[in-house]
Order: sequence, then structure tokens, then C-alpha cells
Amino acid sequence: MSELTTLARPYAVAVFKAAKEAGKMQEWADMLEFLKQVMADPLIERAASDPKVGKDKFVANFLDLCKGHLTPDGENFVRLLANNGRLGLVGTIADMFAEFRAEEEGYVDVDVITAYPLEESEETNLNALVEKWMSRKGRLHVTVDESLIAGVILRASGRVVDASIRGQLQRLAKRLSN
Repeated sequence: MSELTTLARPYAVAVFKAAKEAGKMQEWADMLEFLKQVMADPLIERAASDPKVGKDKFVANFLDLCKGHLTPDGENFVRLLANNGRLGLVGTIADMFAEFRAEEEGYVDVDVITAYPLEESEETNLNALVEKWMSRKGRLHVTVDESLIAGVILRASGRVVDASIRGQLQRLAKRLSN
């Protein structure tokens, strides 16, 4: 377990429990995903860690930037993270929240990287394969990466299956160089 995961876990667990008890899973999922995207911006990330920008000033500006996307509870969560110097963990917290939610709701999020866009029948077949592999329904997030040449890469719950031509060529090159 990485240090980021260790630091983020208590926040993710607390937010998940609060969202579940309040029946606001989707609301919190949306807020956390939004915060993750905002914090991924290099300018925001730099400002958050810049000692010249005071914490209170940063939080006020950050919340102003997020206006309309956060509930009062979401704003309080941002303040809590900022006061504890953990705002940079929001991406990890969002990812963990999504994993907890998937587990709770009986599905698994699967990142699918393909060399070309999938047809509906291919996506259906892939979903059936994921269900056998993970023993629960999959929610596919498909992206296209033409550098794979052909095939697919699946990532779910810390597991990776690389069935791409690029991956096979890389493994072959590694074996030949040894």
C-alpha cells in the first residue's frame, strides 16, 4: 500500500460512510471527481503548495472556483483537507471512494484500453469476460490508444491484463534481450 493510499484511506472511508448514511452516494461521487479534476490542474496544484499563498486565501479562492459544484458539506470537506495539509490527496480519495462504492453496489470499474473503438457486440462480450474474471458485473471505461496496434489492456481492482500486440512485442523483446 502506498503512502498516499495510507494517508487518504481515513478520509475516503469517512466520506463513503457519510455519503452512504445520507443516501448521497452519487452527489459525493460527482463532487470528488470534480475536485480530483480541479486539483489535477498544474496551476492549482502549484498554488496549493506555494508557501507565498496563504492557506486561508487559497481555500477561499479554491472554493470560489468550485462554486456551484460543491454542497456545503463538500466545501467543509475541502476546508478539512486543506487545514490538515491533505488537499493534494483528493484524487486518491476520489479513486478510493469509487472503489468502495463499486464494491458496495456489486460492480467493478474496469479501464479498457483498445487499439480501436469497440463495437457494441465487442463491448458486450468484453463485459461478460470481465464478469467471469472478477466475479461481478463490470462497468467499462473505454479509451482508444492506437499505439497498442491491436488487442486490449484491462485494469480493474489493481489487476492488469495486457492482451495487446504492443505488450506482446515488449515481452518478446525483453525475453530476446535476456
